[in-house]
Amino acid sequence: MPTSRRGSGTTTLPSGQTLAFHTRTQDEEDLPHATKKTMADHLRKYESLFTLTPQRMRMIVEAFKDTLELGLEKNGQIVPMIPTYVFGWPSGDERGEFLAVDLGGTNLRVCLVTLQGEGKFEITQSKYRLSEEQKQEEGQKLFDFCAECLKTFIDQHIGEEPGMINLKEGETLPLGFTFSYPCSQQRIDHGELIRWTKGFGNPNTEGHDVAAMFRQSLAKHDVPANLISLICDTTGTLIASHYVNPKTKIGCIFGTGCNAAYMEKVSNITKIKELQIDENAEIAINCEYGAFDSFHHEHLPRTKFDTIVDETSNKPGEQSFEKLVSGRYLGEIMRLVILELIDDGVLFLGQNTYKLEVPYAFDTAFLSLMESDPTDELLMIIGIFTHFFAVETTLAERQFFRALAKLIGRRAARLSACGIAAIVSKMGYLEEGCAVGADGSLYNKYPGFADRIHEGLVDVFGDKGRSIVTYHAEDGSGVGSAIIAAMTKARKDAGLYVQV
Repeated sequence: MPTSRRGSGTTTLPSGQTLAFHTRTQDEEDLPHATKKTMADHLRKYESLFTLTPQRMRMIVEAFKDTLELGLEKNGQIVPMIPTYVFGWPSGDERGEFLAVDLGGTNLRVCLVTLQGEGKFEITQSKYRLSEEQKQEEGQKLFDFCAECLKTFIDQHIGEEPGMINLKEGETLPLGFTFSYPCSQQRIDHGELIRWTKGFGNPNTEGHDVAAMFRQSLAKHDVPANLISLICDTTGTLIASHYVNPKTKIGCIFGTGCNAAYMEKVSNITKIKELQIDENAEIAINCEYGAFDSFHHEHLPRTKFDTIVDETSNKPGEQSFEKLVSGRYLGEIMRLVILELIDDGVLFLGQNTYKLEVPYAFDTAFLSLMESDPTDELLMIIGIFTHFFAVETTLAERQFFRALAKLIGRRAARLSACGIAAIVSKMGYLEEGCAVGADGSLYNKYPGFADRIHEGLVDVFGDKGRSIVTYHAEDGSGVGSAIIAAMTKARKDAGLYVQV
């Protein structure tokens, strides 16, 4: 067992016997466990650090709005506001069989989507786990893996029956590729990776056209698919949700990453003027607003724990908004607070805490479990700390951990509300109200996350904020991608803006 630098550890004697030791930073007669009063005092300190007032939220929304507008005016901005070349809303009558491949943060998903018109569809899908090694290997190898999985899926699903792929010799199926990482696009079937996010770091991919790389892999493995559109999951969420619920004006993801997409008039996207697209046309914008306040750190309320998360990440200075709100980081923020209290001699005296010292050992799912623990004794929290970290806790400590999880989770939801509010305010959606299709593990699984977003919107806009309603979005990266492939195929077949 490695020695811990935090007041406890074990040492092996020459005889082979293991001896546990601990040092105390308080007087010996103090209790090894923190008292209820001590924990309440500490909680007050963290409340002031993690609480976001309505006034502060409104200031963030204003700064956010300015950043979005700047991204529409000029290329190369921190929040890039990427035109997706998805023109307008789906009619709801799109039909046909389409493939969708979604390269997500954890899984590769392959789907066959049959669009049936009238906002209806059927989907057949398979998932393939991505290992941490695959996220760091040579970029072309990653796309080879995607192509191999797609080929396996097609081979398994070729047939005459319903829900199967009815493919004749020499035919190809239209393919929508969902690639949810910041890309600059000159047209819908092309995308140059700006930077990897979500822990990916595959070399020789940033600055390259990922659509071309995937096409190369599809050709190499003889996959009967024609890549028609490259989108991110957020754009897909926007389109799929509108296909089923036409009141939807914004699509959001709150999961491993965070992002939003909405529909913008071409006349407001000054950076694409030279494309000479009709000014009254509408194009979906992929905001990539996880990058808001990156590098300069002027607007977001970062604590010292957020700074540590940022500085020890694989992209220091970048994705500042994402690092405060996404599921990838919330558990790590909590772990760093716990480490500070161990260092200060408040928690786990006389216990070996080395398991808590492993970066990212504290999963965001633990925060969800802590907040939803229904027992008086907080047995779920006992389980988390004994099973995963081999430390004992008192009821006072467990109540503190639950309150701390709530502070971190609530701040993430309220900041998420600021991102939605910035688009609502910019587009003037407040008066008529709008639906927001939201997806991602935080939104779907974290208890009370949606309610806290709604509470945040009311804090920003007052009672009118109640007209902005989030709901569980349709499947953007599968169904949305297929609908966009259908819309794009129809647009190009009709000879409309074929250059993009």
